[in-house]
Amino acid sequence: MARTPSNMLPLGTVAPDFSLVDTVTNDKISLNDIKGERGTVVMFICNHCPFVIHVNEEIVRVANDYRAQGFGFVAISSNDIENYPQDAPEHMWKTAQKNKYTFPYLYDETQEVAKAYDAACTPDFYLFDAELKLIYRGQLDDSRPGNGIPVNGRDLRQALDAVLKNAKVVEPQKPSIGCNIKWKN
Repeated sequence: MARTPSNMLPLGTVAPDFSLVDTVTNDKISLNDIKGERGTVVMFICNHCPFVIHVNEEIVRVANDYRAQGFGFVAISSNDIENYPQDAPEHMWKTAQKNKYTFPYLYDETQEVAKAYDAACTPDFYLFDAELKLIYRGQLDDSRPGNGIPVNGRDLRQALDAVLKNAKVVEPQKPSIGCNIKWKN
């Protein structure tokens, strides 16, 4: 299992726009469609990565806990499906159903969205404020497959809670660690 860290896009960056197909509904979904009143979480994930599989349940819990409080959530897979067919849209749909994703799971076929976000690994998390300015990027929490630390979403939850309290998001922010995005040749 290769361990790739987040690139840590500069704080204050405005969320790059996108319009991608949701593998669950087959609808085109844009950033504006999922934007939350209080903030927006953009997650780069995929089906086969052990780091994502390890945190899937907590991702769903975080989305369920904070969506009702005015946050939008979206997951995007940008992996090359020619070399990683298990990440193809039909399998994304199955993964979304199996894990009970309550957020759109979008396919970034051209990989342009991942490049615009400077995404490097799965999972990779970005929290934007109500004006779509980046206020948190990095890890969900300190848990990794096999390290014995429980998955609790602490880092992302603290950032979301800071928004709810009108407080500054804590720094330093730790990069996520996961599988590298599978780039096309």
